[in-house]
Amino acid sequence: MSGSLVFGLHAVRAVLARRPRDVLRLAIVAGRDDARVRELRGFAAEQGIAPVAASAEALDRETGGAVHQGVVAEVRPSAPLDENSLLDLLTGLTGPALVLVLDGVSDPHNLGACLRTADAAGATAVVAPRDRAAGLTPVVRKVAAGAAETVPFAQVTNLARSLRDMQSAGIWIAGTAEDGDRELFAADLTGPLALVMGSEGRGLRRLTRECCDFTLRLPMQGTVGSLNVSVAAGITLYEALRQRRVKLAESQPVR
Repeated sequence: MSGSLVFGLHAVRAVLARRPRDVLRLAIVAGRDDARVRELRGFAAEQGIAPVAASAEALDRETGGAVHQGVVAEVRPSAPLDENSLLDLLTGLTGPALVLVLDGVSDPHNLGACLRTADAAGATAVVAPRDRAAGLTPVVRKVAAGAAETVPFAQVTNLARSLRDMQSAGIWIAGTAEDGDRELFAADLTGPLALVMGSEGRGLRRLTRECCDFTLRLPMQGTVGSLNVSVAAGITLYEALRQRRVKLAESQPVR
């Protein structure tokens, strides 16, 4: 196999939409012909991609028993964005950005889990420093379960400078810390926003924290003092998603 795997209806459709030329193979479980699969087949045909039939057992083996929904794509591995490509992405959005920034997360399992959660929560991009942090290794791609191919991932040379560039582009920078000045559930997360998570054990670096417009803290009701970075990222991203969905629903006209 020369590419990485993307599986599941949502993830495969996303990669077909964003990077059809990088899809090396599309396999759909034999015998499945429901509306969602027919729609995916039609969309793939529009991109010039002909799916091959595969048994459920073969797809189970290929994905290591993951929940693939009968759809697996082999995709040419993506390269990280640089600073300029990241800004182009953020300034070209039609809606408010939701960026996850990882300040020196070094564990590939944590990076993969953060990418997977960012995809699920609809984040615009994930950003990390180029040095002293995990990159898109095979382990990260496996843990991400396809999200490494669907979520834009940027590696930047100078994280503090990139945060200031985001601020200049109208994006608010919110760091997470145990002593954050706002509780997560009381903060407004509906506008253009970059959520910055500190590294394992060390938290936010001083220069990174100085770039934040405000800081957030998660309410901790028990005896533990902190959470795994991927868990904290998931809670924070989904609170932002919840607030945005509520705001969107409130803006819809009443019928």
